[in-house]
Amino acid sequence: MIQFGETVIDLSDPLIWAAIAVALTLLLVLVLLIVSVRRAGKSGEMAQVLASQMGGLGSRVEMLSNGQQQLVGGLNSVSEAQAQQQAKTLQLMEQRLQQVTESMNVNLSSSAQRTAASLGELQQRLLTIDKAQENITKLSGDVLSLQDILSNKQTRGAFGEIQLNDIVSKALPSDAYTFQHTLSNGKRADCLIHLPNPPGPIVIDSKFPLEAYEGLRNATTDWEANEAAKFMRASVKKHIKDISDKYILDGETADGALMFLPSEAVYAELHANFPELVREGFNARVWIVSPTTCMATLNTMRAILKDARMREQAGAIRTTLRHLHRDVELVVERVGKLNTHFGQARKDLDDINTAAERAGKRAVKLDNFDFEEIAKEEPLPLAQPKR
Repeated sequence: MIQFGETVIDLSDPLIWAAIAVALTLLLVLVLLIVSVRRAGKSGEMAQVLASQMGGLGSRVEMLSNGQQQLVGGLNSVSEAQAQQQAKTLQLMEQRLQQVTESMNVNLSSSAQRTAASLGELQQRLLTIDKAQENITKLSGDVLSLQDILSNKQTRGAFGEIQLNDIVSKALPSDAYTFQHTLSNGKRADCLIHLPNPPGPIVIDSKFPLEAYEGLRNATTDWEANEAAKFMRASVKKHIKDISDKYILDGETADGALMFLPSEAVYAELHANFPELVREGFNARVWIVSPTTCMATLNTMRAILKDARMREQAGAIRTTLRHLHRDVELVVERVGKLNTHFGQARKDLDDINTAAERAGKRAVKLDNFDFEEIAKEEPLPLAQPKR
């Protein structure tokens, strides 16, 4: 940019370069004319032509000067308009920047709040996950403990007995059963239910053929499945025979017993795939029950016990009613005698009142000194009290 006083010329403007090119062209023409005049010498004609051309050139230069002034004025107007447009643009940009800043602040604030809320929810979920992880860890330990229990025959038997005890204690009153009862043959039953005759006390013994059941579940070939089925039949038959021989005693227990399976899965497997074992148990009077069916059977036994106890109490109630009737008769008899005594006492009181009235009348006469009238009256005999 070139500044002449208050005028600023921008060299990057194409109009400025065009004006400069025109000026250089005119200058070049002028130089050529001067050179031509010198070569022509003293030729008058050439001088006149040159003078006329110089005059035309001067007018053109003047026109060019005027055009240059107009160009400078236009350039000033354009500069001012451009400056105003830049100012307006800057103002608009500042306003837009302020709006964008405010919007960003609001968005950042809301984003921060949402982020804080999300972090809070995430923390709560992490706490929930931690608790769930603890429960899973504990459950895993419990499952491992249950596996350890079921892997040993003695602990597995104790597991079945504990489950049986829990079911029986919830279904029956405490005086209706005995755990680990020893029979006359020296065999100890897991539980003896004291039912009235008939049917009489009945034994419940816990059995758990877990190995045979796991063999069926884990069999991958037909041969393994057949072997596991044989093992299952042999195990259950042995349990049925042991219970029938040990816990069904004539004159001491009922003519049947219950075999308790502490697993619904094993019970379902027997009824689904080994119905002959269930029928064999029926023939030996050994009924196989699961936790669910055992509870239903015990509820039936509770109804039997309740009915038997009500029959036992009915005789005592009738005896008590007879005694109560005799007591009521004695009370009625004694009340009658008491009414007789009250009637005699009431008559004696009436006689006493009559005698008192007579005595009062005589006292009045004595008070008036009517001795002559008293002498004329006959004395009345005193009433003898009745006994």
